[in-house]
Amino acid sequence: MEEEVMKRGLKSRHVEMIALGGTIGVGLFMGSASTIQTAGPSVLLCYAIAGLVMFFIMRIMGEMLYLEPVTGSFAAYGYRYISPYMGYLTAWCYWFLWVTVGLAEVTAVGIYVKYWFPMIEPWVSAFSALCIIALANILSVKYYGEFEFWFAFIKVATIVMMLLIGFGMIFFGIGNHGVAMGFSNLWVNGGFFPHGMKGMLAALCVVAAAFQGVELVGITAGEAQNPKHTLVRAVKNIVWRILIFYIGAILVIISIYPWNQLGTMGSPFVTTFSRVGITAAAGIINFVILTAALSGCNSGIYSCGRMLYTLAKNGQAPSVFARLSASGVPRNGIYFTIGCLVIGIILNYLIPDSKLFLYIYSASVFPGMVAWFVLAASQKKFREKWGEKVMAAHPFKSPLYPYANYFCIVFLVLVTIGMWVNPDTKMSLVAGWIFIAAVTAGYYIFGIYKRGRAE
Repeated sequence: MEEEVMKRGLKSRHVEMIALGGTIGVGLFMGSASTIQTAGPSVLLCYAIAGLVMFFIMRIMGEMLYLEPVTGSFAAYGYRYISPYMGYLTAWCYWFLWVTVGLAEVTAVGIYVKYWFPMIEPWVSAFSALCIIALANILSVKYYGEFEFWFAFIKVATIVMMLLIGFGMIFFGIGNHGVAMGFSNLWVNGGFFPHGMKGMLAALCVVAAAFQGVELVGITAGEAQNPKHTLVRAVKNIVWRILIFYIGAILVIISIYPWNQLGTMGSPFVTTFSRVGITAAAGIINFVILTAALSGCNSGIYSCGRMLYTLAKNGQAPSVFARLSASGVPRNGIYFTIGCLVIGIILNYLIPDSKLFLYIYSASVFPGMVAWFVLAASQKKFREKWGEKVMAAHPFKSPLYPYANYFCIVFLVLVTIGMWVNPDTKMSLVAGWIFIAAVTAGYYIFGIYKRGRAE
């Protein structure tokens, strides 16, 4: 069994921070300005709706992980409970999502390092960071977990500080000459829905993409110590923490600053810290953003290696990816992913002004939603397999089944429609379809469809 082959080197604290760190990215610290400008204050509803979907998805995954804690989780469930093709598609889509995230983040490392060391070429910083992160992933899963724990801790500590200072401004006027700022910015600049429901729908697409990564905790199933306890605890805690951090941070930002001015003022985190006398605010936030970028690269390498491992175990990728090192790490999948990232760094150096990477990253947004769809769609067969007796005694059943599943699927359909009608995201949707079409073509051209059948 997969879960008996890999080393269980991830402790409970690692798993919880991996889930948290996989979702909280650079965008939040830069103020999510574009999303806020698209919807205005109603972006809070976008985060609330997407957060509810995330809650259901995570509870569904938690229910399945409790009985089947396998590496690859949702990709494995797609294979078992929908079809081999769905498992194949999910794994490749998730690999593509994280390799593009990793590429974007490691490329950005060079920009953030340049803040302190302008003489260093960005590609040098990016390549150096990649080498360090890659080494941690290759040596042992516990090193990946330790890196991710501290990266996530830095992000969480910064958000907590932002919330404390922000609510201090709102209620007690800290940093505002003692005058409480209140919540009037939520409605005085064009109302709560300044761009109507169309603006809110457009923002919902971006917000849904922002929550991608929370399901990363499922990939750790084969390497977590005491997986039933660890994963259930992580799923329980992560939902509330992310909702508090995301919705809390956005609420503070749009309460303190007029939403229509956010695009011109830089990072609200820097501005907020500066207003209470933290003179090194810019440097502090630059450091936090740097760690967020490193975290994205770290998670990208980890998840990509495990997805390739899952594909190979199912006979849907070269068998070389199924080989594990003495420390239980799928090194070949990690090497392949690192190679893709190195090629990306080289191309970015050769054509720095190209929009190629923007298009590649945009193309990953729609495929990234496949994992959520698979979790919502596979639960029915999962419950049928285990039977009523087992499910009746299950201590972590997901609530509102099957209505929560329908709600999640309808949400994903609405997000897809929203991406199509919004000119800013239509290209991302089309590019995502092209990627899925290419992966599907490979499934038949290379005869992968002959290699497996759903269990």
